Amino acid sequence: MPLPKRRKVRTFALLFCVLTFSYTFWDPSLYFIKYALHQSNYFFSKGPCACRRCVAELEDGEPWFSERFNQTVHPLMTRENSALSDETFKWWQWLQSERQPANYTAVVEELFQIIPDEVLYMDASPDRCRTCAVVGNSGNLKGSRYGSLIDSNDFIFRMNQALTDGFEEDVGTRTTHHVLYPESAKNLDNGTSLVLIPFKTLDLQWVISALTTGTIKQTYMPVVSRIKANKDKVMIYNPAFFKYVHEAWLDGHGRYPSTGFLSLLLAVHICDEVSVFGFGADQYGNWHHYWEENHLAGAFRHTGIHNGDYEYNVTLLLADKQKIRMFKGR
Repeated sequence: MPLPKRRKVRTFALLFCVLTFSYTFWDPSLYFIKYALHQSNYFFSKGPCACRRCVAELEDGEPWFSERFNQTVHPLMTRENSALSDETFKWWQWLQSERQPANYTAVVEELFQIIPDEVLYMDASPDRCRTCAVVGNSGNLKGSRYGSLIDSNDFIFRMNQALTDGFEEDVGTRTTHHVLYPESAKNLDNGTSLVLIPFKTLDLQWVISALTTGTIKQTYMPVVSRIKANKDKVMIYNPAFFKYVHEAWLDGHGRYPSTGFLSLLLAVHICDEVSVFGFGADQYGNWHHYWEENHLAGAFRHTGIHNGDYEYNVTLLLADKQKIRMFKGR
């Protein structure tokens, strides 16, 4: 098996040290032996992952990322991490102003009787290289021919009403994780993980209902009462992580982050290499979905809820800091 590029560089550097010593073996101070040993320890020390460049690698002199990136806040909810501080609970309930919420603790207990209660994706190690594609819904994907590149990743995140049928050449065919909320829900195939972004306790009740009885048909608007999805692959976006993304990464801009930005930060926290597709406007400055013929049909840039410009600028900054790779399409 060929060595990863990072290890090739380290091996070359060690060989350089050994060669340096071989040309200077006569030095009575043995300085070069000590130097070679020091360098070998450095070059054979492993980073946080086996990829060419790891998202979680914190670099000296680069405070912008390290001051925001907090691995102690896990993106996905389990029974163990479901308890919310009063501050977080109030912020979360404020997002869509639920009038008479059910008992949160009881709903969570019922939820994890239906879906898995597992700690996922905490397996980061120097031997793992998990590559991920976060695929937004921008019209700049149309004609991009990114399909095979997207499909080559280990994890592929799509969101809301994203389509692949008829757009395979540009957006790919595979989906490992589909991020949605009740009002944007759609049926998923058996191999795809449903990642629910809950804005309120009712959203947790909805996913219970949608996977079982189908009794909930209305939130603040009509929603699908039943959904086809593999119950063993359902995951819940942690409200505490939701708040962390809004405050640490967006500095409170907008009422709350968009699904796209929440999906991006999920990937940043559970992946080793992150590639981003389908974010931002197309080459003509239009903000629309790639499956829409009318470029004004999806004018979602200025909704009054998300600050699209600020989110996009943070995304570009992540790319500038080489934490993600940004593919801007057409």
